Amino acid sequence: MDINEIRRNVADNIAALRSDKGLTQAQLAEKLNYTDKAVSKWERAESVPDIATLKEVADMFGVSVDWLITEHRDDVPRTDKEVIIAKKHNKLQITLLSVVGVWFVATAFFVCLMGAEVPHYWLPFLWAVPATAIDLLVFNAIWGRYEWNFLMISLIIWTVPAAVYVTVATLTGNWGIWYLFFFAIPLQVATFFWSQIKVAISPGARKTK
Repeated sequence: MDINEIRRNVADNIAALRSDKGLTQAQLAEKLNYTDKAVSKWERAESVPDIATLKEVADMFGVSVDWLITEHRDDVPRTDKEVIIAKKHNKLQITLLSVVGVWFVATAFFVCLMGAEVPHYWLPFLWAVPATAIDLLVFNAIWGRYEWNFLMISLIIWTVPAAVYVTVATLTGNWGIWYLFFFAIPLQVATFFWSQIKVAISPGARKTK
């Protein structure tokens, strides 16, 4: 196996692993303390990471260095492909099961309140909306898909006061408490600025190989 073949294999494998993880070149570069330009060169087979970086990449994606430098086009075992697909499938199914659990609890409360002839027995479904947003935020963080955090947090910021507003207004008949939504405005602004924060890397520490 010559150096050009190794470069091509490393390029294809890093690109495939990064794409499967849902990372951009800039995001992968940030995790490795490199520039996105360096990652782009790796994926174009213009250069190869040093051995320490190859080990770091391998550990990050749960493969071996030998796997990174080996071709995986036609001779990759079918089971390897199935593992990658199964992991993505299982993450989705676990998240959906958790969401279904939230709505199952809401339905249980709904049935109990309706059976007890409690007024406004539909309110559990209202609170299931922000609960679902919180649930999705938790699993989004677990799976490492941080690019969706802004959306999930924004949903929580607006659905919680909406649920409070409708609940209080329904129970008291006072629909003039719309000012509750003012609390969400600074939180939304803070969330926006938080989402724009970048991890600072000193010029001397950033690698460009």
